[in-house]
Amino acid sequence: LSMVRPYILSPTIVNFRKFGLVVPKDSLTERKRPAMNTGALAGRTVFITGASRGIGKAIAVKAAKDGANIVIAAKTTDPHPKLPGTIYTAAKEVEQAGGQCLPCIVDIRYEDQVSKAVEQAVQKFGGIDILVNNASAISLTGTLDTEMKRYDLMMGINARGTFLTSKLCLPHLMKGKNPHILNISPPLNMKPRWFKDHCAYTMAKYGMSMCVLGMAEELKSNGIAVNALWPRTAIATAAMEMLGGDVGLKMSRTSDIMADAAYAIFLHTCDQMTGQFLIDDDVVQKAGITNLDQYAVSPGSGLLPDYFLDDEDLGMLKPAKETAKETETGTSKAIFEGLSNHINEDIVKSTQCTFLFDVEGECWLLDLKNGAGSIKPVSSDVSGDVKMIMKKDVMVGLFTGKQKAAAAYMTGKLKIQGDLGKAMKLEKLMSRLQINSKL
Repeated sequence: LSMVRPYILSPTIVNFRKFGLVVPKDSLTERKRPAMNTGALAGRTVFITGASRGIGKAIAVKAAKDGANIVIAAKTTDPHPKLPGTIYTAAKEVEQAGGQCLPCIVDIRYEDQVSKAVEQAVQKFGGIDILVNNASAISLTGTLDTEMKRYDLMMGINARGTFLTSKLCLPHLMKGKNPHILNISPPLNMKPRWFKDHCAYTMAKYGMSMCVLGMAEELKSNGIAVNALWPRTAIATAAMEMLGGDVGLKMSRTSDIMADAAYAIFLHTCDQMTGQFLIDDDVVQKAGITNLDQYAVSPGSGLLPDYFLDDEDLGMLKPAKETAKETETGTSKAIFEGLSNHINEDIVKSTQCTFLFDVEGECWLLDLKNGAGSIKPVSSDVSGDVKMIMKKDVMVGLFTGKQKAAAAYMTGKLKIQGDLGKAMKLEKLMSRLQINSKL
């Protein structure tokens, strides 16, 4: 839910200090990294889309430590009021790490911009050896809630942008040293659960993966390795902060694991590895890194699984404490009536949202927008700013502290219709609205 996403539709900044995650000797910036760099990428040119921040930037800095030439192809040129990083600040980090960098202003939806960046890269560095298709757009909305401009954005960046950038880099990759194309995209999991809640996003993201499937076979005779890399868990990016809030961040890994996995992939040849849909922690463990806790934002905590991976793919994850146990006890009426004692004007003023809960067909409206707030049973045709559909055990877990909304949503136990940003406001209220866990 991966989720790297420089083209986030509703971006917000990741402020780790706000969530009490800064530990002076083990912060996200100071944590010791595995000694994986071998110098194998020295002098090679790596073209990365969407690398002004997040996973793309982490891969750029990792390769730069070998002395690689990095081309940052991204849109952000001026500081964003909420999102950290521009192509120029990323370039500075690359150079400080030991590489050369060419920052290029590129919106990969436009062929002329991509073509110009490729030409500049070849002129400056003499060629292109590795392409990382990292840029992506995300909108986790159902069919009725997906505006066509958002559909076009996701298709234009994820599927078309990946194909276009690969096509224009290809003549130079054919001349490159141990050439690679690496797409940050998931395995092609065709189970309906990964389509039903966000069909448009899945189609667009799978477009990137289909490029891997086809191009790997097409380019095998040219010696160009084409693979996909996807995180097993949520990654602490601006997208994750938007989708999961503070709880989501605490249950994520840092982008370092994706950077280390990408680096390990680049050390293989086409004969050794192509057409593979790889998972980050599998790759780093095969490269000799066994301590995965070093990648956790909050070591020892449970981890949120990323999208497109089934339960059988998640066995190695330590269950999140918040989701490890669910309760079957209690009634919807007892839970929701109990909430009325916890609602006040301050909560209403800070929330300004109505939530419609559909619990196995029984509907309740939580009004945190008007007056002192209220909660009452309603018919199924009543609407709210956000509709949340769940089973009884999930509802009980949410309001007793045994289940986190972000975790329930990302594992498919909670379906959200409407404004996802407003829905996640409820996550921040859970600690204040919790009902006695003995219900």
